[in-house]
Amino acid sequence: MTSDSPALPTTHELRARALAGLGNLGVTVPEGGDFHARTPLTGENLFGLQAATAGDAEAAVADAHAAFLTWRSTPAPRRGELVRRLGELLREHKSDLADLVTIEAGKIRSEALGEVQEMIDICDFAVGLSRQLYGRTIASERPGHRLAETWHPLGVVGVVSAFNFPAAVWSWNTAVALACGDTVVWKPSELTPLISLACDHLLCRAADEVGAPRDVHRLLLGDRAVGERLVDDPRVALVSATGSTRMGREVGPRVAARFGRSLLELGGNNAAIVAPSADLDLAVQGIVFAAAGTAGQRCTTLRRLIVHRDIAETLVERLVAAYRRLPIGDPFDENTLVGPLISTASLDAMNSALARVQAQGGKVLAGGNRRLSQAAPRAAYAEPVLVRVDEQTDVVREETFAPILYVLTYDTLEEAIELHNDVPQGLSSSIFTRDQQEAEIFLSAAGSDCGIANVNIGTSGAEIGGAFGGEKETGGGRESGSDAWKAYMRSATNTINYSSELSLAQNVSFL
Repeated sequence: MTSDSPALPTTHELRARALAGLGNLGVTVPEGGDFHARTPLTGENLFGLQAATAGDAEAAVADAHAAFLTWRSTPAPRRGELVRRLGELLREHKSDLADLVTIEAGKIRSEALGEVQEMIDICDFAVGLSRQLYGRTIASERPGHRLAETWHPLGVVGVVSAFNFPAAVWSWNTAVALACGDTVVWKPSELTPLISLACDHLLCRAADEVGAPRDVHRLLLGDRAVGERLVDDPRVALVSATGSTRMGREVGPRVAARFGRSLLELGGNNAAIVAPSADLDLAVQGIVFAAAGTAGQRCTTLRRLIVHRDIAETLVERLVAAYRRLPIGDPFDENTLVGPLISTASLDAMNSALARVQAQGGKVLAGGNRRLSQAAPRAAYAEPVLVRVDEQTDVVREETFAPILYVLTYDTLEEAIELHNDVPQGLSSSIFTRDQQEAEIFLSAAGSDCGIANVNIGTSGAEIGGAFGGEKETGGGRESGSDAWKAYMRSATNTINYSSELSLAQNVSFL
C-alpha cells in the first residue's frame, strides 16, 4: 500500500453503513443536535445528535435509583436472566455491533469482533456469578453464636468509559453490576455515541423481554459536564471511570469528598522484558501485536521494551522488518492490521513525543510517517514507531496514547525489573523467557509491580476471567472477572445468637 492510497470508504458510505447496522438493531438515531458522531476513518462527522442536558442527567440518576429499590430485592438468579438475554442479543447482532466499533473507534475488523465477543463473554461470566455471590461463615468465640458475612447490592453505578474500548468496558461494569443487583447510568466517550446507543437499546430490549425494570440502565450522551453530574451526585454509590490519569486525579477526590466509592482504570506505560533465553519467534509476534494493535490506543499497549544486551541487535532487526511490513489503512479491509488514530490531536501528541525523545538522544529505527494524508486529510493514519533509547527519560516514563515503542537494554534481571518498575503507572507487564527461575522472580513480590503480569505473552489481550486493573497511577481498580464483583456490592458482618444467653465478646461483663 502506498503512503497516500485512496482506498478508503467515504464518509457517505460509512454513514450509510452505520445507519444500516443501527437499523438492523432497531435503533433510531436521535439526529438534529450539535453533538456529533464522527469517524476516525475519514476524520469527518457522521451525524448531529441530541446531547443530554443537566435535567436529563438528574432524571437518569433519579430513575435508576428508583429502579434500584426494586432491583436489589429481585433474586440474583432472576437478575442473571436479564444478563443472559443481553448476551443472546449481542450474539445475534455481533457483526452490526462490530461495524459500529470500527466506524467510531477505527479498530480493524478482527479487533472489533473481538470487542463484541468480550461483551458476550462477560455476560456468560455474570450469569454464572448471579448464582455465586458467596458470603462466608466465621467461627465465633461465643458459645451458641454464629458469625456470617453477607453481600448486598450497592446502589446506582455510574460508568464513565473511554473511546478505545467503547463497548467492552461498559459491559464489564454493566453485566456484573446488574447481576449484583445494582442499576447503571452510563456516560460513554463523546467520541463513540453510536455504539453506545446500540448497546443501550439492546439492554433495554432485554429488560422488556424478561420483565426487568427498564430503568435498570440509563444512557447519557454528552460532554464532560454530563460525567461530572455522575461524579458529584450522592445517589451514585460507585463511579467506575476509565480514562487518563489526569481524569482520575479529578474524579477520585470528588467522589471521595462525598464518601462515595470510585473504581479507577487509568493510564498504563506497559513494558516487556526479553531475556536471553526467550523464544524470539514468539516474542516478535507478541511484541508487535501488543505495541501496534489498536494503533497503540489500548491502556495495555506495550510502550517499553527492555531487552537483554546480548540479543538486542538481533531482536531489533526482526522488529524493524516486521514494522515495515505492517499494512496500514482501511480497518474494514481484512488485510489491514493498523487503522487510524482516533484524531489528528492524537497524531500531534505522537509527533510531539517523538520530537522530545529525539531531542533527548532517542533514535527512530522504523515508522513515524503519516499515511493516507491525501485520501483522508482530516484523518490520522500513522506508521507505528520503534525508537531506541539509552535511558528512561521523562518522555519515556509518560504514557503517549499512540503506537510508539521505546527499546532499552539491560544486563541483569535485577536491572531489568528496576527499569520496568521505574514509571508512575502499573497496569500490565510481561517477560519473555524460557528460564523458569526468571519467570517466577518476575511474578513474585520482588518482580513486576503491575496489576497484570504475564509470561511469554504480550501486555495486551486480557481474558475476562481474571480481574483487570493496575496499581500506582493506574488507579488500583479491578473490573471484569475473579472477585472484582465485590466492588459493586457492600458487605455486612452478621452475628446470630441462637443460645438463650447474652454473651459479650472479649469476655466483657456489663449486667
